[in-house]
Amino acid sequence: MDITMHRSASAAPNATGQCRFGAAMVDITPTPGLAMASASDAAWERSASASSPRFYWDWEKTRKGQSTLDAPVTPPVSLVAGLDVALQMLLDEGLEAAFERHRRLGRACREGLKAMGLELSSPDDDSSAVVTAARAPEGIDSDELVLLLRDRHGVTLAPGQGELKGKIFRIGHIGYYDVFDITTALAAVELALVELGAEIERGVAITRALEAFEQAPV
Repeated sequence: MDITMHRSASAAPNATGQCRFGAAMVDITPTPGLAMASASDAAWERSASASSPRFYWDWEKTRKGQSTLDAPVTPPVSLVAGLDVALQMLLDEGLEAAFERHRRLGRACREGLKAMGLELSSPDDDSSAVVTAARAPEGIDSDELVLLLRDRHGVTLAPGQGELKGKIFRIGHIGYYDVFDITTALAAVELALVELGAEIERGVAITRALEAFEQAPV
């Protein structure tokens, strides 16, 4: 994400300061909680003349600390160490290989759900490479399904929100996931739906998911 800070016209009509921000989220695996910022020279100049009260957000203090491998406040050491490991894992796998893994996991998840007879609530193509949403069968509350999966089967899925609350559930497959995680989630969904009284096609989701995962990309 880029944020451009414009100076007042009287100070410098064409001067801007640009910053780029990022966050350590599930897509690169580590525990959420870190944000990263990169500032251009113009942004540093703008920051030096800023008059807003600040302490934790004082970038100059942070820069001075980092220049001596120190920090002006207590740093989240465990989160930084986790990010370092996660980035190395991603680089070892290779970005293109990671992208392709996510595409294949999405295909496997979608095909497994469809094999059960469930209707997808997200696009049935590689644009859904990070999460798959499906509608719960008629008469089944998806929130109840999600709770059953968590409490009885130890599988955590996401419920629907807003107008889709109680209607859909979501299976995430972004970050530190492999096909074993997808087949485990599909098997648990099948068991839980049967326990809730849904009429679904049984015993086919895992096979179809593995076939989709193993197929070479077109």
